[in-house]
Amino acid sequence: MLNGFTVAIDGPAASGKGTISKAVARHFGFAHLDTGLLYRAVGARVLDGELPEDAARALVPADLEDDRLRSPEVAQEASRVAAVPEVRALLVDFQRSFAARAGGAVLDGRDIGTVICPDAQVKMFVTARADVRARRRFEELRGKGVDTTFEAVLADVEARDARDMGRADAPLRPAPDAVQVDTSNLAIDAAVEAAVALIAEKLPARG
Repeated sequence: MLNGFTVAIDGPAASGKGTISKAVARHFGFAHLDTGLLYRAVGARVLDGELPEDAARALVPADLEDDRLRSPEVAQEASRVAAVPEVRALLVDFQRSFAARAGGAVLDGRDIGTVICPDAQVKMFVTARADVRARRRFEELRGKGVDTTFEAVLADVEARDARDMGRADAPLRPAPDAVQVDTSNLAIDAAVEAAVALIAEKLPARG
């Protein structure tokens, strides 16, 4: 059994990192953690009136099942609370503990390869042009019946990018040794295939 084999997949919103992460976790039988859900859960609590630090401290697993977590309002609040150093510090231990579990783990987020798991055996940075990511998110929201426009979603994506890349604490950026994958013109199946091949190269031999 693998012990502490970690795959870190970072990237901006709607880049495809979540889809790729889930697929490779299923392929290899690894545990998967969408770390963005932690910040979304904190954001949802803040929208309910809690202070960011109190919300992060009080977070429980059930919070990750909140139906609101995929809403645009919670997404924006998640980006805001993620810029609070105290919130990030409170969530670091949870993420590192998950990464160290036996059997292997895939974590996707924005600072996994740079801050949370800088010694991860595999690091990827998945990205795509802002307009491509906005189109994906727009179609996803419209499919859920959300009344919005492409222009509004693009503005939201660009605002989140600016906030995530510009924050002082753990800004969104690729780790120096991360393999970068641009999904602007790459089918998701091809991106998953590339990720599977990369991870397979790094896996220790099983005898």
